[in-house]
Amino acid sequence: MPEVLKAPLVVEFPFTRSLGPVQSAFLTGLRARVVLGVRTGDGRVLVPPVEYDPVTAEEIRDLTEVAPTGTVTTWAWNHAPRRGQPLTTPFAWVLVRLDGADTALLHALDAPGPDAVHTGMRVRVRWAEQRTGAITDIACFEPYDGDPAGTAGHTGAFEDPVTGIVAPARLDYTYAPGRAQTAYLDALSGRRTVGERCPECRKVYIPPRGACPTCGVATSEQVEVGPRGTVTTFCVVNIKAKNLDIEVPYVYAHIALDGAGLALHGRIGGIPYDEVRMGLRVEPVWTESARHPDHYRPTGEPDADYDTYKELL
Repeated sequence: MPEVLKAPLVVEFPFTRSLGPVQSAFLTGLRARVVLGVRTGDGRVLVPPVEYDPVTAEEIRDLTEVAPTGTVTTWAWNHAPRRGQPLTTPFAWVLVRLDGADTALLHALDAPGPDAVHTGMRVRVRWAEQRTGAITDIACFEPYDGDPAGTAGHTGAFEDPVTGIVAPARLDYTYAPGRAQTAYLDALSGRRTVGERCPECRKVYIPPRGACPTCGVATSEQVEVGPRGTVTTFCVVNIKAKNLDIEVPYVYAHIALDGAGLALHGRIGGIPYDEVRMGLRVEPVWTESARHPDHYRPTGEPDADYDTYKELL
């Protein structure tokens, strides 16, 4: 039995969003060292603020300032901070109900150890030295034994308000493909595509998952498919991806390899994007030392009849 593969993977992209009046005021307030909440119709103050009452769904815009001091309502110790987290040393994740608020705000608490943290402890905001209008303008919370801080009664009106944010989203994880996909990846290194056949419905799954999703039984019979296949459906990509050296527009398609019971996706090349069509016969194009096809190109064969691939759409 070959060794099961595993590899570190990173999924990362910038998340860009515009802000409505409530979130705009909240983040602009943090830039000015002011914490704002929003008051609901029944008098509750929600921090962080939302644009609609979570109980009645009524739109709410009555902004009100709350204090930068508060009380820990619950917490969890983070002994090994990860990249991008608020602090680089061990800290507590805490829910803090700020004075004047009825809900709690999630953030980090800088504390020497878990023994120094407890529900009910008093804390205050530690502001970041440089503030840009983001939740990170609160660097963290810190223990506090003074009186509740006062407020200036800010209404949420600011000059040069923050109207949008770009937040990086990143997921670091180790992926282990398992027995079936390890065999699939090993075959790709030899420029072969190997799936597994279900012993009951007889479909050949590409990539194999080790079990048939329809019948719910394990699969083990390996079947080589392709290398040629048929375009079943496709889309034209008009937005250039960061760090991807492919000019737009280009086409990604679902491709039913000959002998497979499931279509996989791949990029179509060697043909103008507006000539790609359902039923187009294609073959893989490999680059030197690649572990998978770079793209698929037309074979020159006549288009496949719709009835031959209609069940693979």
